[in-house]
Amino acid sequence: WQGVRTDNLSKQPAMVLPGAVQMRIKSSQSSTGERLSQTKSMVLPEPDTLQKPVTTHALCSDQPSPEEPVSTVLKGEYLNKAKIAEGGKKLRKNWTSTWVVLCSNQLFFYKESKQEAVANLKPGGKPDGVDLYGAVIEWTTEKSSRKNVIQITTSNGHEFLLQADHFPTISKWHDAIKKAVDSLSSGAGGQSCGRAALHRSNTIELLSRPTCEPTKPKPKETKSEHRRSIMFKLNYSASDSADKNGVKNRLKKFISRRPSMKTLQEKGFIKDRVFGCHMLTLCERERTTVPKFVKLCVEEVEKRGLEADGLYRVSGNLAIIQKLRFLVDQEEELDLGDSQWEDIHVITGALKMFFRELPEPLFPFRFFDLFVEAIKIKEPTQKVQALKKLIHQFPKPNHNTMKLLFHHLRRVLVKSKKNLMSTQGISIVFGPTLMWPEFESGNMEVNMVYQNQMVESILIECVEIFGPEGM
Repeated sequence: WQGVRTDNLSKQPAMVLPGAVQMRIKSSQSSTGERLSQTKSMVLPEPDTLQKPVTTHALCSDQPSPEEPVSTVLKGEYLNKAKIAEGGKKLRKNWTSTWVVLCSNQLFFYKESKQEAVANLKPGGKPDGVDLYGAVIEWTTEKSSRKNVIQITTSNGHEFLLQADHFPTISKWHDAIKKAVDSLSSGAGGQSCGRAALHRSNTIELLSRPTCEPTKPKPKETKSEHRRSIMFKLNYSASDSADKNGVKNRLKKFISRRPSMKTLQEKGFIKDRVFGCHMLTLCERERTTVPKFVKLCVEEVEKRGLEADGLYRVSGNLAIIQKLRFLVDQEEELDLGDSQWEDIHVITGALKMFFRELPEPLFPFRFFDLFVEAIKIKEPTQKVQALKKLIHQFPKPNHNTMKLLFHHLRRVLVKSKKNLMSTQGISIVFGPTLMWPEFESGNMEVNMVYQNQMVESILIECVEIFGPEGM
């Protein structure tokens, strides 16, 4: 009978339960422990209670989840990344090579390739990422001098730049990220309220869609000894917030009503500088063709300093020179005959500083190469005529200031036996002070030789080029 029953059982078809896991029937020699383990594995949860496991800080998978909105997923690739704004606040641009991975709704940045990132990621750590929900992606040529640059601006004001040396590479990433952003903005996938919460990265806070109820944070447990101080803070929290709102409102009103820069300048609250101001602007403001400070310095040097040893070559006390500069910029009443300016080298140092800090030198940029060609002329008469022709093309403030200065330097040379200054010595001092190229190209030492030769030639032929003094 036993044999018959066995045969009957073997002929009957196996029963298949819906939703159950089919198990391979093991031999009767299996141990008791194995049978128990098989019995436990047969206990299955209800189909409705099956949930997808959620990993809080897991790295992005290369394949999108079936429950996520369908979007392009790109495996990792090295791109150049720069973060230029955080929460709307501009940041200093710093390019770094980054391993970039695009997931269904996030862009992850790793310092190394994904395999290395998984191995090196510390417990509880998270990769740097950008949430693409509500983001804007566009090509840009203004934010960087590099080519092939795209800009990603998130909904909370973070801005990133991505760049690749090859256009097809960055174009591929641009299209994929834009597709992901468009998919999220259109609400693809029919996400529920619980699924609508944006995933969290180490730089972006967890956000929820407006239709969802915000999750209330759990109150933190406090120690008993700190409760009194906390209650004290709670009592004044309402008044503190009111005060802060009041301050913010007053600041907004002040900023909206603030006067313009022109109005402040007209009322004298903000005064224009003298040092560092363009020659044409300064002379127009002072309604003259020679800056007043230059006239004052020249007159004071000729009054009491023409015989000073090493005039214009010896440096004055820098702290006193800066003090003089500050007073000039503040348009204070200036008396160079005062005892605090007793050292004539302070006045000559301030005059040289004025010319060195001009945005455009006394010899305008566009004439530099023309002067170099003129100084190379070997025939003396032709050289002087070429220099004279160029100087007479200068703007009037440049021409008149140069005329006043070179006639003054001629009088310094008259006292050369006392001040020990020669034509060559003056040209070495004033060559790089009065002229320099707009863009430093070529050999700086060669340019300096030309600068000195030009000043020396103009100084020697001062009367021929500018005419007698007073004309």
